[in-house]
Order: sequence, then C-alpha cells, then structure tokens
Amino acid sequence: MKPLRIAVVGGGWAGMAAAVTAAKAGHPVTVFEATRQWGGRARGLPVADASGRPLTLDNGQHILIGAYRDSLALMRTVGVAPKAALLRLPLCMRFADGSGLALPRGPVPLDLLAGILLAPGWRWADRWSLLLASARWQWARFRCPPACTVADLCTGLTPTVLQTLIEPLCVSALNTPMEQASGQVFLRVLRDALLGGWGSSNLLLPRTDLSALFPAAAAQWLRDRGSRLKLGTRIQHIACEERAGHRSWQLDGEAFDAVVWATAPGPASQVLGQAEGLLAPALHAWAEQAAALQHEAIATVYVQAGQRRLPRPMLALRSGPGAPAQFVFDRGRLGGPAGLLAFVASASQDERGTLQQQVLQQAQAQLAPWLDGQPLDVLQTVVEKRATFACTPGLQRPTQSVAAGLWACGDYVEGPYPATLEGAVRSGMAAARAAIKMPRAAARL
Repeated sequence: MKPLRIAVVGGGWAGMAAAVTAAKAGHPVTVFEATRQWGGRARGLPVADASGRPLTLDNGQHILIGAYRDSLALMRTVGVAPKAALLRLPLCMRFADGSGLALPRGPVPLDLLAGILLAPGWRWADRWSLLLASARWQWARFRCPPACTVADLCTGLTPTVLQTLIEPLCVSALNTPMEQASGQVFLRVLRDALLGGWGSSNLLLPRTDLSALFPAAAAQWLRDRGSRLKLGTRIQHIACEERAGHRSWQLDGEAFDAVVWATAPGPASQVLGQAEGLLAPALHAWAEQAAALQHEAIATVYVQAGQRRLPRPMLALRSGPGAPAQFVFDRGRLGGPAGLLAFVASASQDERGTLQQQVLQQAQAQLAPWLDGQPLDVLQTVVEKRATFACTPGLQRPTQSVAAGLWACGDYVEGPYPATLEGAVRSGMAAARAAIKMPRAAARL
C-alpha cells in the first residue's frame, strides 16, 4: 500500500507525537512550526541569569505523573530515558510546615489509604470525610452528571481537605477553580492517577528543559528517518482540491494526502476559518467552535534565593488573596542552578508587577525557615495568558475529525483529559492513527 504524504502543522507536544506516530508507521511526514523552537506551550526558554550567563528555563513549570504512559512511551521511542530525565517521587502535596497529604511507596490503593490515615495536621473528621468521598467516587465508577462541578462533587469534605488537597489538585490538573471546574474530568484524572496501577500517582519532575524532554528529541528522531522539518514556517492558507479524481489538501500551495493540524486553538481557528475549496464549510464550523473556547492563564515566577535549598523539590503553598502561587519547585534540586525557585500560579489574573510582588511576599511568609532572611530576586516571569482552556462542566471541545483527510489535535481537542502534556500527546497519537487508517477512497472521488 502506497504511503500517505502527511503534513503536521505545529511542532508542540501534540504535533510531534502525531509526527512520530505517522513516521513510525512508514509514512513520509512534513512538520511545519511557525516559531524557531520545538515544544509549543511547553518548551525551553533561553535567558540569562543575574550575572549574564546563559540559562535555560521553561516557558512554564510543568510536571508529569506516572499515569502518563503514552508520554513516557514516546520519550523512550525518540531516545529519551525517563529514569534519567525525570525525578520520580511518590505523590506529595505537603506544605512547608509539613502538613498535607503524601502517599508512601506501596501498592494501589493501600498507598492512598495509608496517606490519608497518616496525613499530618488532619483531624480524624478530615480523614473520614475523604475516605467516604473516595469510596463514593469509586462506587460510582468515577462518573458523575455532566453538569457537576468539582465543588459539587466534594460536598461533605471538610474545609481542611478542600483547602489542602482538592483545591490545589483541581487548579493544577484542570487550571480552573473548583467552583467552575468539570467534575467528570477531575474524576477521570483521579481514577487514572490513584487507581491506575503501581506508580501511576507518582510525580515526575523534569530534570531538563521541556524542549529536551521530548519535542527536540522527537525532531532529531524524525530527521534521522527522512522526515522534513520546517522551523519558522507559518502556514497561512489551507484548501481542499480535487484533480483527476484525486482529493488533496493544499498548504500554502503544497499538496498532501492528509493533514494533522496541531497548533493552539487561536492560530487554528484563524487559518481554518479562512479556508477555501470543497470542504471549507466544515472547516469554518470547526474554527468557530475552537474560537469559542474560554482560556485560563498560568504564570511562573522564577526567583533566585542565593544558594538556599527547600526541604523537597516541590512544595504546596497556601494560596488565596495576595498569595497567588499554589506550588514552588526547587530547580536547584532538579539539575538547575542552586537557589533557583519556580513559583506557579495557575488560573492567574494578576498584572505582572503585582504578581511578582505578591509571590515574593508569599515566599518570605511561607518559606521563612529555609530562606533564613535571604534576599529574593525575580529572574524571569512567564505569563501564558492562553495557557489552557477553562475546563468547565459540559464543555463542547472541538472534534478531532475536522473533514475528510484533515484532523486536529492538541490538549484542547475533544478527549477525556484536561489541558495536560499527556492529553496533548494522546490527542496527537490518535489523530495520526486516524490519518493512517483513512480509507484510500476518501482521497479520491
């Protein structure tokens, strides 16, 4: 069977997952990326430290969990060793004062049970409320009505459990406040993480920048197998044409049998919304749905704290008015310079200057024993204003199938996961597999 000429538009995690999947199946792939770097919204960020030396951060602090099996498998495919590239730790939502939930190493679900029973700072009423809720969610097979929010789902949990576990989990996984977040999606994440098998709930903290973690390695893997990779090439025009009984997709005049569109929703809706040709109405309808998505911001404030070290690579923070960050990461314990801390504020709405000032105050207040009066300097602040879609109940996400021969992928495309790296990877793999299985008759009249 003759291989298909497949174009992938977008070199982020979804696009590179699609390209690797298609190339692995023996199809010639061309990847178009508008910027000069692979990774999309999860990429390395070259900067200079306070003394002017080059330093690579990330355009936002990301983590993976053990349940992200497709992401880990693709890393291995392109030559990245997860054991070396990621620090694996049992799930830990501990605060600087030692309170909060932490799971011990052990079999599922005994690790969760032990973590709940031994959580420091929790009363028996707190533990009992979470045990009852967990049993109720499992009895319902981790399903709930489509209109249910995370807040609805957690009725009966004590304020301590809500504030120290559910709220930070919800905003980190769905990047949406629990009063507005989808209970269905939250339960899916909990099921895969807590009951997905040995190590599924483990935190996987990158020891390298996000480009090197997968997309840059994927690009080299694709080059070695003859794929065409075009950085700095923005596709501005798409059309479907029929000639001599054959249907093809034209990307800025170049013909392909199938296209996987893997950009963020904004660029996708802009280009597809202006499409011409036979299937333009279908593309316009898809573009309208993508453009209707509501977005949430994520801010990462990188702070230099001398040579100080935190007690763990990742700590939960008590967030609220005037304290925007939910987590802090010690990048010095993850292969970066000593004393480099990354504060993450999900669903952030503050102006940059206000955000930085509040994060510094929050750090001095909550990390005082480890900072020991050390002056803090903001090294870099990255604000992704359209980092994720608002994961609300009953949300209609754009479909993967756009038209015959054209598929879309990305963390915002229809699927069971919220806007996560694993969601992007799974979406890319699924779109490529659909393109590969496309009946040859679909490319002909």
